[in-house]
Amino acid sequence: MTTFAIKIRLNRPLWPPLIAVLALATRIWGEPGLSQPHLNPQPRSAEETARIATARAAPKDFTFSEPFEDRPAGAATVPYNSGDNAFSHPAENLENRLDFELGRALFEKLWVASPSSTRASDGLGPLYNTRSCSNCHINDGRGHAPDGPDDTALSFAVKLAVPAASDARMAAIEDYLATAPEPAYGSQIQDFAAPGHAPEARIRVKYGQRRIDLIGGEASLRIPQLTLDDLAYGPLDNAVMISPRVAPPLLGLGLIEAIPAEDILALADPEDRDGDGISGRANIVWSVEYAQPMLGRFGYKAAEPTVRQQAASAFQTDLGISTPVFSDPWGDCSPAQTTCRKAQHGDADIRGYEADATTLDLVTLYSANLGVPARRNVDDPHVLRGKQIFHQAGCPACHQPKFVTHRLPDRPEHSFQLIWPYSDFLLHDMGDGLADPRPEARATGREWRTAPLWGVGLAQQISERAGFLHDGRARTLLEAILWHGGEAQAAQSHIRSLPVKDRHSLLSFLESL
Repeated sequence: MTTFAIKIRLNRPLWPPLIAVLALATRIWGEPGLSQPHLNPQPRSAEETARIATARAAPKDFTFSEPFEDRPAGAATVPYNSGDNAFSHPAENLENRLDFELGRALFEKLWVASPSSTRASDGLGPLYNTRSCSNCHINDGRGHAPDGPDDTALSFAVKLAVPAASDARMAAIEDYLATAPEPAYGSQIQDFAAPGHAPEARIRVKYGQRRIDLIGGEASLRIPQLTLDDLAYGPLDNAVMISPRVAPPLLGLGLIEAIPAEDILALADPEDRDGDGISGRANIVWSVEYAQPMLGRFGYKAAEPTVRQQAASAFQTDLGISTPVFSDPWGDCSPAQTTCRKAQHGDADIRGYEADATTLDLVTLYSANLGVPARRNVDDPHVLRGKQIFHQAGCPACHQPKFVTHRLPDRPEHSFQLIWPYSDFLLHDMGDGLADPRPEARATGREWRTAPLWGVGLAQQISERAGFLHDGRARTLLEAILWHGGEAQAAQSHIRSLPVKDRHSLLSFLESL
């Protein structure tokens, strides 16, 4: 691992991140590296390590595109199309298309409450946010925030937690922030309910405005103000911590899962020993499936370790559907919601769970193999100039352009691919403007996982209302940039000071991703 990490880290001093990696791994398991028990990777040869170092090196000449830059998911990249289904195609190198389409059908299926004659589709709720996965992940892309207090909150969720004294499972993890579900409402507000039950609350968002001066003009940022009206199960706990979220896009999740953990950890510099102002940290989370701590990769705070656990968590909290991973038939209903817990559920038949292992596996396969569209205009001079500005502003310090996935004999569609997600998958302090009070595992309220940028230029082609950032407050990519603070403040300030032409070039680059 040490030799590999030394070779791949080309744009920052190496020894502080490596010390942090080794120290973190030693604290958790007593030996370097983080376990990935769901994979069966082959070790890399010295020749492969050298090839990877060359492929991942930062560009020095911005007058032409890099090799394979137009194929952000490697052999899994799908041809670009201009429709709103551009994110919904199977990875180009996926052979198991039949199971993918079965997974799509389950992802789009409308679940119904129990009791029902449609036994294979019952078990919804009783409290829930949506009847279908695809209702939130619109066309497999991102959701949107309500545009105002009278708009619906579909594809928008409100997470809840209260502080907890400790979590014995994670006692060995330094800086772990223990939380528990809110006593009356659980871990998420469910704003829909089956007949005979009351929705937990009505979610409302209104916005203030903040003007930002730019060279050659100004921008207006929306400042969201969230309220929960008509609370049906009593007042919220005084210590409640609230975090609103829009549904994230589902691009390339299986490839992200296939990135070696040590490659992500090699980018961490939690003490900022190199003095560049960037101090990414790994989130370490509990794996329910493997009963051990694992590197978090998915979600706005990297709180989920695998695609399968992420899918199971969404079944539980968004739909109130039980799975082999989260088996409570009442979903996210709290112990205080006795009517919900005593209701008839959909797990009393041959399935055993409302979404059995086969269903969960098929939805996982579908989610893990949605193709990333090919880049557009990679050799356009404005795009290349924008890419240069992206690097000059220091954006790759967090939005790491490239990785090479594990060599995986059991998952050839994800195996040994040069991919361009533009994320380090680490936590970064993004400042007061984006902070909320709710931590997740090691992530504080100010820390967020670096958002992958692949496909970001197509977000509003997929869904014209798609918003950016964790709560969808940003309506444009420029607004998203202007919300960056904390560790990203220097990059944001650099971009604010750009001449209009250069700012447009930067946006052209982002729109090409």
